[in-house]
Amino acid sequence: MDRYAVFGNPVKHSRSPWIHARFAQQTGQSLVYSADEIPLDEFEKRVLDFFAKGGAGLNITVPFKERAWALCDTHGGFAAKAGAVNTLFRNKDGQLCGDNTDGIGLLRDITDNHRGQIAGKSVLLVGAGGAVRGVLPSFLAENPAKVTIVNRTVIKAQELAALLVGQAEISAIGFEELEGRVFDLIVNGTSAGLHGDLPPMPSSIVSTDTWCYDMIYGRGDTVFQAWARQCGAAKALDGVGMLVEQAAQAFYLWRGIKPETAAVIADLRAELSASDQD
Repeated sequence: MDRYAVFGNPVKHSRSPWIHARFAQQTGQSLVYSADEIPLDEFEKRVLDFFAKGGAGLNITVPFKERAWALCDTHGGFAAKAGAVNTLFRNKDGQLCGDNTDGIGLLRDITDNHRGQIAGKSVLLVGAGGAVRGVLPSFLAENPAKVTIVNRTVIKAQELAALLVGQAEISAIGFEELEGRVFDLIVNGTSAGLHGDLPPMPSSIVSTDTWCYDMIYGRGDTVFQAWARQCGAAKALDGVGMLVEQAAQAFYLWRGIKPETAAVIADLRAELSASDQD
């Protein structure tokens, strides 16, 4: 059977093996998929070893998405602009190809699953790491009115904004500059919630019309979701739908078949809810 995996650190919490097992069952594909925690200083070696030993494809999660981009021989789709890769495979010439399905997954969840809209909206992206890099080109392609990137290290946000300047109104600021601004959509692309932390954002940036979206997920509300609800946000969404949708796009890149996602999202939410009650 073809072998796939997700590489990350940490990665024990990943539901990707669960998701891809259901995609395989649904589409009649024969494959195995594992979650492998990779030491920080071994990432490049482990990726090359995986493919040298016949591995068919990899998903990449924190903190390796930018390093995966640098490792690729060629980049597809939004990955070339993003500077971050979450899906790896080899083409027929043996080249290591990288793509990024995070942006497609996030947009499908917001616009298709939740009937939201990006076009004409004021968007705040929180963070400037691989997660935000991965979704930014997709967001810009949806024609938002304005995109603001906020990050603790402002220069990192500025460097990211500079890569895509001219495609939309895009700016980079520090958290201390958020006061007095209000956004239509706030997307948390930091991993702070994995450690129970919250980026230092004032509640004033949220109105009763604001949608808040956390790219991570948990058994219950994430810290960011709980904060959004307390601030009176119109929507406080987690990353479960994005996780399944980006996985479906990766599955399509690997297998040439696009699985149905609605039932998988519902089943995953049910499993997470049941785990929360244990």
